[in-house]
Amino acid sequence: MEESPIPDAVLGERVPSLSREHVAEEEPAWKPVPRGARGRTEPLRVAEVRDLEGFDALAAEWNALVMRADDQVFYRHEFVRCWLQSFAPEASLRILTARSGEGRLVAVLGLQEEQGHQYGVPVRQLTSLTNKHSCRFDLVAEEPKRAAVAFLSHLMGDPSWEVLRLSDVPEGGAAWALVNAARGAGMPWGAWPSARSPYLALPPTAEVWTKGRSNAKPLRRRRRRLEERGRVEVERVSGREGLEAKLEEAFALEQSGWKAQVGTAIGQAEARRGFYTALARTAAERGWLGLYFLRLGARPIAFQYGLAYGSRYLAMKPGYDETLGEVSPGHLLTESLVRDCIARGLSELDLLGDDAPYKREWAHEVRQHHWLFIYRDTWVGQTLQRSKFHWAPAAKRMVGRWVRRR
Repeated sequence: MEESPIPDAVLGERVPSLSREHVAEEEPAWKPVPRGARGRTEPLRVAEVRDLEGFDALAAEWNALVMRADDQVFYRHEFVRCWLQSFAPEASLRILTARSGEGRLVAVLGLQEEQGHQYGVPVRQLTSLTNKHSCRFDLVAEEPKRAAVAFLSHLMGDPSWEVLRLSDVPEGGAAWALVNAARGAGMPWGAWPSARSPYLALPPTAEVWTKGRSNAKPLRRRRRRLEERGRVEVERVSGREGLEAKLEEAFALEQSGWKAQVGTAIGQAEARRGFYTALARTAAERGWLGLYFLRLGARPIAFQYGLAYGSRYLAMKPGYDETLGEVSPGHLLTESLVRDCIARGLSELDLLGDDAPYKREWAHEVRQHHWLFIYRDTWVGQTLQRSKFHWAPAAKRMVGRWVRRR
């Protein structure tokens, strides 16, 4: 661990008081600190964790912080640990932690150091511990604005990076405080829209949910057609007993379809298989696992791999038997899953990932995510920011206009 005391006022007087949901251009970039505020503000102590041993030592404190700040499973220590051991076991970790004067952990930001490229140019970057399988990422902090100032102050003293990139931060997430702090400090920054994840707010009863559903009658007809072929059952797997065999059934079913042709099935990559297996084991031990199957006799014809955490069901990976596409086994399973979630008292079905027509069969609201970029205030950082957020988009628009005129 590397530790340094960071007084909050270093950047605090330059950070605009903005909503975390967006950065308003009309707000001033500098606001004076009231007289006497510096003396009342207790400095945070920022440290870096650079190895798995140090990360593992934070488990209890990390999870306690998540529960106080924003209790989502994707931010928990167990989830990040499964991701690290599967996708980035050799990562150069730069996990930032902040502690109060009493030593309480009050903020964490999971980062790694890596060499990347932007439009073919080598870039030294700090990136979030994420990929498309991590679903959602954020700064975890009791006081996001205060933590953002402390973390950015710490990073500004390190010349080894040129861009800080955080992937799939939800709209209104705590990590937007880092963008506000960067803007207040005069640093180049930018944001790209990423996943638009559909979600369904669950009503208190299945009867309320059924009223007005446009797909209810078509699915009843398809269920009857499927039942003509044999016994149809829904199975929910939540514990460790027999879990390995159930996972293999799910992975094989997913790999039997189109995902195998494009190489994205879980079972086609050791890292993906390792992650979803380790996460299922951990979730089963903690009571979060919700692995659903639709079966025709003993044969699995659809599955949904997900986690039931807090009041949400998080639908991470679906799959179905494409030879039975005419009876929509995936939709039939989703219908049963929604009913089960309502019966269990859950309040939301989060379909995660990006928007897709099949998800809109069930959900009309979306949760927007963004990739956030902060660049060092050097000629290299300024050039990288301008090329990504000004020059490249302008060139793309010009080419588009030229193509349309042809």
